[in-house]
Parts: sequence; C-alpha cells; structure tokens
Amino acid sequence: MENYSRVFKGTAFTSKSPTEINILKDYLFCINDKGMIVKVVAPSDQEYEAILKTYENKVQTLKEGQYFLPGFVDLHVHAPQWAQSGTALDIPLYDWLNRYTFPLESRFSDLDFAEKVYKEVVSTLLANGTTTALYFATVHKEASFLLARFCAEKGQRGLVGKVVMDNPDQTSEIYRDTDTQTALKDTEDFIIEVNELAKTTKQGVYPVVTPRFIPSCTDEALKGLGELAAKYDTYVQSHCSESDWEHGYVKDRFQKNDAFALHDFGLLGEKSVMAHCNFLNDDDADLFVKTGTAVCHCPISNAYFANSVIPIAYLHSKRVEIGLGSDISGGFSPSIYDNARQAVISSRMLEDGVNTTLPAKERGVPNSRITINEAFYFATAGGGESLSLPIGRLAENFAWDVQIIDTTVATAKLPIFEEDLKDVFQKIMYLVRPENIIEVWVQGEKVHSRY
Repeated sequence: MENYSRVFKGTAFTSKSPTEINILKDYLFCINDKGMIVKVVAPSDQEYEAILKTYENKVQTLKEGQYFLPGFVDLHVHAPQWAQSGTALDIPLYDWLNRYTFPLESRFSDLDFAEKVYKEVVSTLLANGTTTALYFATVHKEASFLLARFCAEKGQRGLVGKVVMDNPDQTSEIYRDTDTQTALKDTEDFIIEVNELAKTTKQGVYPVVTPRFIPSCTDEALKGLGELAAKYDTYVQSHCSESDWEHGYVKDRFQKNDAFALHDFGLLGEKSVMAHCNFLNDDDADLFVKTGTAVCHCPISNAYFANSVIPIAYLHSKRVEIGLGSDISGGFSPSIYDNARQAVISSRMLEDGVNTTLPAKERGVPNSRITINEAFYFATAGGGESLSLPIGRLAENFAWDVQIIDTTVATAKLPIFEEDLKDVFQKIMYLVRPENIIEVWVQGEKVHSRY
C-alpha cells in the first residue's frame, strides 16, 4: 500500500464531462505530501476497508449533509477593484474606467493601501471557494508583487499580472506607465521576481504578462509583451472584444478584430486567457481553438458593461476552452457560485430573447442555453483546462483543491429532504452561500475554515 499523507472520506461532486456530473458516494481520496490526489477509492473496491484501517488517524470523514466540491477557478479578477466592488455600475464602461477605476488603481503606488486591499481580496475569494485566481493587479511593480506574495502566504494558487498601460491617447495622465520601456522593464523584473517566489510556494504562484487591453497599450508595448511571454513562457491575459466601444476601437485602429490583432503581437497561445470575448466571430473563435487560447466568461460583469450576451454554448460547441470569471468589480460578486448562476440565466435569456414585441420564434438565438452542470464545468474543470494545470477535478493526478460544503448550517440551511444526490448537487450550486463553505483546501493544505 502506498504512503499517503492524508485520506478524506465523503461524497463528492466533480465533472464527468461538460454536461455530466460524476457523483462519488462515500469515496476515499488519498493525498500525498505534494498535495496531489494519488488514489480515488470506491466503497466497493477491495482496498477500501484496508485503507481506512491503516490510516484511521489520518482520515477526515465528512458528516451527514456535508460534501466535497472541487475548488473554483476564477479566471478574471481585478484585485485592486475589490475596493470599489458594488459601486458605479450604472454608467458606461468608458466613463466607469476613467471616473472611478483608474483613479482608484492609481492609489496602489501606496503600498500600505495596496496591502489592505490585497490581503482582503485573497481571503475573501478563498472564503467563497475560489482556490485558483487569475489576477490583474495595477501598473505598479512593487504592489503587484505584494499581491503575489499574499497569494503565496495565504495558500491560494495565484496567477498575477502587473498591468501595462502606456498609451497616452487612451489612458489618464494620473494613471499610466511612465513610458513604454519602463513598462516592459518593470514587467520583466516582475516576472523574474515572481518566478523566484514560486520556488518556495507549494501550490504555485505564476507571473502573467498583462496588457490591460489594446486601447491602453501602444504597438511597441504589445510587441514587447509578446516577446517577454515567449522568452519566459509565461501566462498572458487581457480583455478581448468586450464591448461595442472597445471592439470598435480595435477595428478602427488595426482594421481587424481583437483576436487577430493580439495574435499578431504574439499574445495568443496555450497559456493565454482572454476575458469577455462577447463579440468573437467564427474566424476569431477558430483562431482561439487553433492557438489554444481560452475564453473567460464573466456573466455578471457582461450584464453591466458588455452590451450583449456572449453565445457561450456556441463557442463551446466549436471547442473553444472556456472558464468562468467574477471580473471584480465590473462584476459585483466575489462568488463563482453567483457567476455560475448568472451564466445559466444569461444563456436562457439569449435563447428565449427579451423583446416581447417580436414573435416568440424570432425573439432569441436557438441552442444558446447552458445547464448548471455546464456552468459548474466552466467553474472547475474548464478553468483548469484553460490554465493547462491539473486542477478543477476530484480525480487521480489532480491537486487536492477542495471546498467542503455543509448544507445543514443553521443560518444557511439548504432545503434538502431525502432527495436524489443529483438534486442535492443542483441545490448546492443554486443555493450555497459563504456560510456553507466550511473548509477550503489548496494543494492538500487547509487555507480557510469557519470553525
């Protein structure tokens, strides 16, 4: 028998496919000292009882009404914007950025302020079941490294980008990189520094090349960032074809869509995640598939700022990799549960349509709806695939990134009355609140507990 550092016993839900949930009733999950799941054992397996007996002092058994879910992967978080979450959502994107967001982000030159916000956002996401987060920081190299350090210290798998904004035509003088060369040098220094930090971090922290979006960057910066991504084999993140304004701006500047412009600068690839992507056409989507670039679907934020509903079911049918993102603070909620729910709602509105003056058959876009099973897939396995990391599934050779859900918490009790486990899963996805998330584990380490 192998040597396990811990064994967990309980009922788990994990994606079997994009549309199917695998229900593992009373299974054992055997974890090694690296925090990886090395064996998943069903009650019917011959070694089940032997493992329980051998590791009786290392077994954590769930109580009645408690369940394992994979930790969520949030593919789009503006960490500094946690300070403005829930405000200014009633104005257009361009005004929102210039009147609220950029002045706020400029404050992160103050490391004391940055520390307060970044510590809180990492802790808040962990408490909401997010075990891996892909973060935009700000243009400030030192503050951006603080965020990576807090992810390392608090045990979250953090992918962090120092934002690049060097285009004086589209950025405020109060908030931009000093110049293009400084932006590129700071990015390279940041990559090197985070890679050093990663050597001492069990769950992994990663530097991310981060042009904010095409409007905020010069051609020289975009080219230089593509070269840095290739040199250091880093992740890349940006916004892509998000709104009418941003999508139209890129077409006017380059006479092509975002996807192809970003590709020309070397910014699409297996380790690239592009947020929003509401206005991708078929050629753009095919380019994403060809390059291995993932789409981060931000359904709550899109309702406020994207001027559209993304055809997420269609993009997924074309084999585009898709994960979910909160897009704090364009999205007001730090909960991927809330975003999974909104993903389903938005898809149904796209399929059924919203204009009641039109006949029903003309009102919507056929075959647009997704189920909660698919939204769960995007939040877990899809996020892991988007990052090319062994996360998002409760299966052998995946990291033990887990939320323990208690459906019996007095202040947030779920209405479960002898239901089938498939129904229990749906109730968890639609009704869980942070109070129900009693423990969170990342890479085999407990990083959050409500007890």
